[in-house]
This record gives sequence, C-alpha cells and structure tokens, in this order.
Amino acid sequence: MTEKLILHEYSASGNCYKVRLTAAHLGLALERCEYDILKGETRTPEFLSRVNANGRIPVLQIGDRFIPESNAACFYLADGSGLIPADRFDRADMLRWMFFEQYNHEPNIATMRFWLAYVGEARLSEAQRAQIPAKRTAGEAALKLMDEHLADRRFFIGDHLSLADVALYAYTHVADEGGFALSDFPNVGEWMGRIARLPRHVPMTA
Repeated sequence: MTEKLILHEYSASGNCYKVRLTAAHLGLALERCEYDILKGETRTPEFLSRVNANGRIPVLQIGDRFIPESNAACFYLADGSGLIPADRFDRADMLRWMFFEQYNHEPNIATMRFWLAYVGEARLSEAQRAQIPAKRTAGEAALKLMDEHLADRRFFIGDHLSLADVALYAYTHVADEGGFALSDFPNVGEWMGRIARLPRHVPMTA
C-alpha cells in the first residue's frame, strides 16, 4: 500500500484495536489519531463533516478517503493477504463470524465492558441498568457458542488466523472487564493464548 494509512480511534475500544491488530499481523504502519469519546470528540462539526457523518470510530483514512466500521476497515487492510481464506466457503464462513461478532457478541460484551469499566454502574441510567441481566445472558451465550466451536479447532476458520479471529479476539480478551468469567470457557481461553503468542501480535495497550 502506497497511500498513507491513518486510524481515527479511541485506543481503549476493541473495535479500534481490531484495525491495529490486523495491521500488525500484516506488517502495515498506521498513523494514529486519538479522540476521547467520553468528551464527545467524535461529535464535533469538524469530525462529522470531515471524518464520519455517523460520529463513530474507528475510521480508517486512506489518503483522502475514509472507511468507517471496524470490520470493513480490517477487510480493506487484509484484502489479498492470508488473513482472508482463499477457499470460497471459508471466506463466507469468516464473514459469518464477523457478522456474529457485530450482532451477537459486541453489543453485549463490549457494551457491558463500557458501562461497567468506563462509565461506572452508578452512573448508568435506569434504562441501562435494566438491560444488564439480558446483556449478560446474551454475552454468555455468545461465549458459549464460541467455546463449543473451538472445542476441536485451533482457530475459527481452518488452522490459520483469519479476520474472524481478529474480530472476535478484540473484545473477548477483555470480557472480564464487563463482568464475564472467561474461566468458564476453557477453549476460548486456549484460543486467546494461541493468538497472543503469534509473532506479530500486539496487545491492546501497545
């Protein structure tokens, strides 16, 4: 890639970490531009008009073009690499797990982490507190499904790391910050360890 890559991000976000982790596994350099979402820095007129009209991060900037949505940004970086399976069925299966991550996993596990570790339960609205039991149940169901899938597999697709693993690792490895007991899911634990030992792996705090 010859164009400059800039990641507009909030570094504590798992969605932003996905993009950094994808780039790390591919040996790609990213310039990082930090925003504090707790201070509303992605809702300013400048951000909305220049970076993302939806007011969300991450956004991957390629030259003077912008790709919002974490999994789309990861796919752009990984297109043509080994992180995207060559087999047609496996590619679709990779996307299946990436959709699962955004629909079943992230809305529960990431939301619980944000509410408990960053906002604080005492500062949640009544409506948010009322959602906690349902989100906990749904998050545990997502982890259970992952654990069962990983019972006889090293990675989510075949025997190699793919974007499915990257997408799911980002918020899974910090799920305990949202009150989820990762020790209840031993196959998930082994899978996380496997990823963390890969040569180009970088931690969220890097």
